[in-house]
Amino acid sequence: MRSSPYPALPARALRTTAVLALAAGLLTAAPAAQADTAPTAAPVAAKPFMGWSSWSMQSSKYPGLNPDGDYSYLTEANVLKQTNALAAKLKKYGYEYVNIDAGWWRDKTWKPEFDRYARQQADPVRFPNGMKSVADRIHAKGLKAGIYLPAGLEKEAYNDGKSPIWNADGCTTADIVHGDLRTTNGWDSSYKLDFSRPCTQKYIDSQARSIADWGYDFLKLDGVGPGSGKNGDQYDNVADVAAWNKAIAATGRPIHLEISWSLDIGHAADWKKYSQGWRIDTDVECYCNTLVSWENSVDDRWDDAPAWTRHAGPGGWNDLDSLDVGNGEMDGLTKAERQSYATLWAIAKSPLYTGDDLTRLDSYGLSLLTDREVIAINQGDAPPAQPVTPADPQQVWAAKNPDGTYTVALFNLADAPAAVTADWGTLGFTGKAGVRDVWNHENLGTRQNRITQALPAHGSRLFTVTPRGGAVTTTAYEAEAPANTLAGNASVAGCSACSGEKKVGNLYLGGSLRFNDVVVAKAGTYQVKVTYVSGDPRSLDVSANGGGTTRHTFASTGDWGTAAGVYVPVTLKAGANTITLDSGSGYAPDIDRIDVPKSA
Repeated sequence: MRSSPYPALPARALRTTAVLALAAGLLTAAPAAQADTAPTAAPVAAKPFMGWSSWSMQSSKYPGLNPDGDYSYLTEANVLKQTNALAAKLKKYGYEYVNIDAGWWRDKTWKPEFDRYARQQADPVRFPNGMKSVADRIHAKGLKAGIYLPAGLEKEAYNDGKSPIWNADGCTTADIVHGDLRTTNGWDSSYKLDFSRPCTQKYIDSQARSIADWGYDFLKLDGVGPGSGKNGDQYDNVADVAAWNKAIAATGRPIHLEISWSLDIGHAADWKKYSQGWRIDTDVECYCNTLVSWENSVDDRWDDAPAWTRHAGPGGWNDLDSLDVGNGEMDGLTKAERQSYATLWAIAKSPLYTGDDLTRLDSYGLSLLTDREVIAINQGDAPPAQPVTPADPQQVWAAKNPDGTYTVALFNLADAPAAVTADWGTLGFTGKAGVRDVWNHENLGTRQNRITQALPAHGSRLFTVTPRGGAVTTTAYEAEAPANTLAGNASVAGCSACSGEKKVGNLYLGGSLRFNDVVVAKAGTYQVKVTYVSGDPRSLDVSANGGGTTRHTFASTGDWGTAAGVYVPVTLKAGANTITLDSGSGYAPDIDRIDVPKSA
């Protein structure tokens, strides 16, 4: 969710800019002040968090959602209405956060409120009882409260540099920013903080103190860069995130720090060090007359999530944004799309927070949000799933579970129905396996070597697969081996992440790599693992023995120093074969090696 403090370019437009830069119950009367009863037993972000966020409804033009103008949905009454619904319908399934997004300190014309220390204060019309009262009401339901701030010092809070900083004698807003008042964050709505000045950390400490004193358990810090459509020193907010990490720790309150949006993967180590979650992509909302749409930008996640997979785990998670699958027509998606959306979020171990109107979930949406088997996949101990096939319209994603089973998802991302096959060889075993259909809660019995499903446009299936066969044995063929044939500009280069510490690169505009003398005992179709390195998505033509080619897209591995592998089907004859990887008329990934099974 953009959660923008200012109306801005649509997420799709901002995403394009970034790419170019790279090459429910009823509301009741307010109770008296209550003790903070928010659950605190589990470590922060031990598992992906679950809950609700206000931004999807705030940002939508769906009739009736924002009757008093854009972004007007956000009010104390509406937040508490959703709190009651969350407690009644979803809490027992693990949903616990109620996250208030952008605008809580701004009126309906977007004019802000600040205290005398340049800290955001609740708009008295939107939140007449203040932010502490709202947090108390959320806690009274046994839930956790979340709040939002943009990175930097908001321009309106600067006050000609005259506002004092709380608990920092002699410090003013003039002492915490750069002298040239350079702007920062994804909307340039703030002045960039200068952390070389001793007063600056004190300002972040004061903001954190306010949030902690109000009783908040979660902070979304938005517009963080590098990323968010902006790059360069001016938009590098790593120091801000580090300062917030330090300030939160000093409060003594366990506050989950989530940073947003479309963050630079080159700083993944920083995001992991200083926060508990990071948005990996643009806003999922469409800023149209529904909450989301498939093309803008739910479908982007299948392209963008694979590079981030290795960075997620206990203590910090890849955030795919809101899961808006519960409201049917208002979501703007088909039933098949809603299931695929929920499936990817679950297997990628993204936080599960919906932006739907919880007071009017339809029966199908409620079933998607409350499926205990699917939630268990998201909240369990297995790593996030990743693709085991190329980033083509038909894809298979998988993760190995601690008990030896596999979570396997089939996706048809094409605009027309198609069959999708999960071959057990791509999971590392062959022979028989037991298959359970997770969404339908049905055991499908034993399947030999693979399972194939006919899927609708944008459809999916989710399985738990229990191996009953043997491990696949393979023969490795290194890309840099002297027996191979390189054509065009293809050349051998060093690669610390690759087996043999070498790879073949410069595969572009006709460059190719041919593996010679690939020997198999029997003719058949083999699942060949291609291990590659690519800082962006690229494509390859794959062929055997000079025959017809099949073009496959390979997802980014995150950078040019990380290797990943996917499986492509290749038909081979008994005896010696050649396998050619050709860039065609475009640019291909660098190749580390291929692994060919010893049997089809």
